[in-house]
This record gives sequence, structure tokens and C-alpha cells, in this order.
Amino acid sequence: MKRAVSLRLCRPSLLSITSLAIALMFGCTLLPHSAAAQSTRPGNIDLTLYAIDVEGGQATLIVAPSGGSMLVDTGWGGNNGRDAGRIMEAMKDAGITKIDKVLITHFHTDHVGGVPNLVERVKVGEFLDHGVNREDSDITRKDYAAYIKAIGNTPRRTLHPGDLIDIPGLNTTTITADGEHIKSVAGIKPAPNPYCANEPKWELDTTENPRSTGILIRFGLFSFLDLGDLTKAKEVPLVCPNNPLGHVSLYLVDHHGMNLSNSRALVDAIHPRVAIMDNGAHKAGSPEAWQTVHDSPGLLDLWMLHTAEGSDAAHNSAYPLIANLKGDSDGHYIKVVAVGDGSFSVTNARTGQTKKYPRE
Repeated sequence: MKRAVSLRLCRPSLLSITSLAIALMFGCTLLPHSAAAQSTRPGNIDLTLYAIDVEGGQATLIVAPSGGSMLVDTGWGGNNGRDAGRIMEAMKDAGITKIDKVLITHFHTDHVGGVPNLVERVKVGEFLDHGVNREDSDITRKDYAAYIKAIGNTPRRTLHPGDLIDIPGLNTTTITADGEHIKSVAGIKPAPNPYCANEPKWELDTTENPRSTGILIRFGLFSFLDLGDLTKAKEVPLVCPNNPLGHVSLYLVDHHGMNLSNSRALVDAIHPRVAIMDNGAHKAGSPEAWQTVHDSPGLLDLWMLHTAEGSDAAHNSAYPLIANLKGDSDGHYIKVVAVGDGSFSVTNARTGQTKKYPRE
């Protein structure tokens, strides 16, 4: 059984008979509501990360101990600015009022569509992306044009594999961009990948997905990998025949958990301790991808932003690990607080429960 030593923080207001049973199962320690709601970054010594629910798109907020911040993608546009509002809720919890950098992994509407709404409400210091749109589709051309118009005179930088992103207190390396990938990462020795031998050859699609800009963030002994919507045809060359990424503490499941991504050669090689799937209720979260991540060596938990309503119970995580249950569209996020010694905690905003993962 995959388990981690843990301490749970539960608000008494949540403790109905049902939730009390869940709390006892999780081994919860009871705290007053105000204590549970307080920032878990005393003295600004921790890294905080939010997997924000944008209904099957991506918006991931990273806040360094220094207060420096980066938002990876912005979710969808429209919906009365719903996704920008959810990003601002996470910003409020993190104690920030502006975003230093916004990284757009690629130019699909569920990643870049929210930029116009965001810049109307939030000051952004710099935009980062892989360059120009590479997809021959009207909707992607439209979203790319809207992005360029929305950022206006805000500084913009094109990233290439190996480029560093300056966020004080963090080591942030560009792993993939515009269809290319890094060969090695400073401080990590590439190692032969035994999982390559059984990996099929995958056909390269012509969308923006394989152009995704991916990053590896290191904070002491803690590491976080986000490769956007990178597909299998680009995942495999990244880690085969040698894996330049090493093992990671936290993995944002590629492509919202679609089976076009999350090859075993990648997922098993990076050996994540914990994974977060930013799926929607009716988007992605495929049984095949869920099973691949769930079965990866050493994985302790697979968290999900939504119940995947198109999958059976066997291919959804336990309810305490899901931020938004079936039919629940309240926009609950998953919050990660990491310490430089490699330990970290994950909080489900729906339940207020926190699970701690000790350093290895």
C-alpha cells in the first residue's frame, strides 16, 4: 500500500458525521477555522503552488518565498471572467496583488484564452511563451491574435530549452519549447532510462500541444515538473535513451490526463512522489492516463481537480484527493506548500484537509 506519514488539518465546521469519518480515516488534527485558513508560509520560507480549477484548462500559480510569482497559463476566456476570478482568489490566499511572470505553455484556448480577462484585473510584469503559433486552425490563430493584443506593451520573452526563468529563491529551467527539448539540466546527471525499451513509437500531431513550453522548478530538494500539454511523440525523446530530469517531487500530469500524453517512459522515469491532474469533469482524466500515473514507481498519491465523470470509480482517486466532486463546479483549488528539505503538504480547498509528505 502506498502511504505517507501525514498530519491533517480539519476545520470543526466541516465535521459532519460523514466528514468526521473521513477526517478520522485521514488522521486529522483539529484546528480552529481561522488557523486552518491562515497562510502556511510563516516568515515566507516556503514555496506555495496552486493548481487552480479552470474547468479542464490550466492555471497554476507559483509563489516563491521571496514573494516572486509566476502563473503558468490562464484558463479559458469569457464566462464573465470566471477563471481570472479564480486566479485572483488564489493570489489573495498567497498574499500577492500582482503577478511577476505569466508563462503561456502553448496557444490553445484553455491555456491562453484567459489572458484578456486577466490583464484587465491583474498587473503582470512579463509574459513568457515559445514564440509564434504553429497550429493551422482558425480558433488557435484567433486566440493567438487576442493574446498579442491583450499583452500590449507588457514585456514579452520567447523561451528556448535551457533558458532560466528568474524567480528569486527558485531554480526554474525551461525543459521544452517549440518542439525542442533540453539534453541536460544543471545539477542533474542524465541516466539511462530502462522504461524506453517497451515504449511504442508515437505519431507526432500537428497542433500546438507538442510545442508546449515545459518547466522544471527546484526549491532545495523539492522539485516540480510541468510540461503543459506535451504529447507522447515529444515526451519520449525527452527522456529516451537518457532521462535528464531525474526524479521529481511533484508532477502536474501532462495534458490534463489525456491518453495522448503521459507515456510510461516519461512518467515512470521521473518517479513522482505525488501527482496532480488538472482535469475537468468532462474533459481528459482518461482511464489509461490515470492508471499510468497511479501505477508509477513510488507514487504516494494522485490528486485530481475534478471527478472524471466519464470514467468509472476504479479510475478516479478517492474523494478526499479530489477538489471538485461530481456536479460540483465551485472552483476549489489544490494548494501545495513545499519546504527546501524536500517535504511538502497538499491541501484540498474543498475539504480544508491537508496531507503532509515528509522528506525522503
